[in-house]
Amino acid sequence: MANIFNILSYDIIGILNVLLNPILALDPNPSNPALTVFIIAFLVSLISTVANKYLVDHDRNNEIQNEVNEFSEQLRVAQENGDTQKLDELQEKQSDIMKLQSEMMMNSFKPLIVTYVPIILMFFWMKTSIIQNLVLVLPQPLYWIMLTPLWHFVGSIFYGGGAAIPYAIGWLLWYMICTFGLGQILRKFFGLKQGI
Repeated sequence: MANIFNILSYDIIGILNVLLNPILALDPNPSNPALTVFIIAFLVSLISTVANKYLVDHDRNNEIQNEVNEFSEQLRVAQENGDTQKLDELQEKQSDIMKLQSEMMMNSFKPLIVTYVPIILMFFWMKTSIIQNLVLVLPQPLYWIMLTPLWHFVGSIFYGGGAAIPYAIGWLLWYMICTFGLGQILRKFFGLKQGI
């Protein structure tokens, strides 16, 4: 079983190398490919945002959210006033509200069908390529604002060791920073509600 996994992983890495090494070749510093990680973060954010825009029924989600908010407000008022008759009516309606919330959640998860596999493949490739050696030195204020020492501490728990270079981050934190920032910009560009 492990042998099959190794063969498949080598094949997958080979295919990903063919697809993604041209991006790595564009990087002005291929031994420390911060630009490559930025481009990959942009591509993943773009795929995720486009999938979110076209696969999620945002109007329906807004309708459901308004119904849920209205129900919550009615429930709060009935509880404050001690209106047992209204509370009984709302209890009967609660199963319908839960079904609506479930529908909204399923609607929101549709983009994962499209984005999950590409994201996993990108991470797999980045972890096995030269990108895993990326070290990016941040300006000191940014280092502290982003709570980088906290991330280094958490990383040391899982991976051992600590930051060898002061004010530096690795490829994963750089990817997360790029994805978060680019995702917000792309969501605004595509007219989507801001969110993480």
